[in-house]
Amino acid sequence: MANIKVTYFDINGGRAEPIRLALHCLGQDFEDHRFQFSEFAEIRKGTPFGQVPVVELDGEQITQSNALCRYFGKQAGLYPEDDYQALLCDEVMDVVEDISHKLSATMTMTGEALKSAREQLVAPLTTYLKWLAARLTKQGGEYFADNRLTIADLKVFVMVQWLGSGMLDHIPTTLVQDTAPELLAHLNRVTSNSKIKSYYG
Repeated sequence: MANIKVTYFDINGGRAEPIRLALHCLGQDFEDHRFQFSEFAEIRKGTPFGQVPVVELDGEQITQSNALCRYFGKQAGLYPEDDYQALLCDEVMDVVEDISHKLSATMTMTGEALKSAREQLVAPLTTYLKWLAARLTKQGGEYFADNRLTIADLKVFVMVQWLGSGMLDHIPTTLVQDTAPELLAHLNRVTSNSKIKSYYG
């Protein structure tokens, strides 16, 4: 078995969470290195791009969360073998990354600048969420690709949890419920998966 170390903030969410979930579904032991936000300035010095997550795989440091999701997702049977279904999976993953980038750009803001930036994000977030809901419906309403749980579902699951968590000041916690309720049903479906449930249990 490989020696794996996942380094990310000490939160149940963000870009590392789908990687952690894929590793759990794979049954792969890994070192879950979590650090406080105050430690990030020092941690980032040891990363290629000053960003996390990073994963050490048998001593080799690997970056890029979607690439890591695909790598471990394939091993865990969470990535489609059919090329078109893989395309649909990738498309959804990249949409979630677009959302992450927009939110990340506001993370160092405070006060009125943060309030203004987050309020301006509500409209584009609504567009993304409605698109995801429509894509989910088009694929049958349960999963985003291949008619089964994939890493695309894990990415959306983590994002929807984050948007409703109350951790994002000035983003309404009811945004998903109000604009894309299909994604809440999807969240509940993923939450009820036995492997996902055992990770959080």
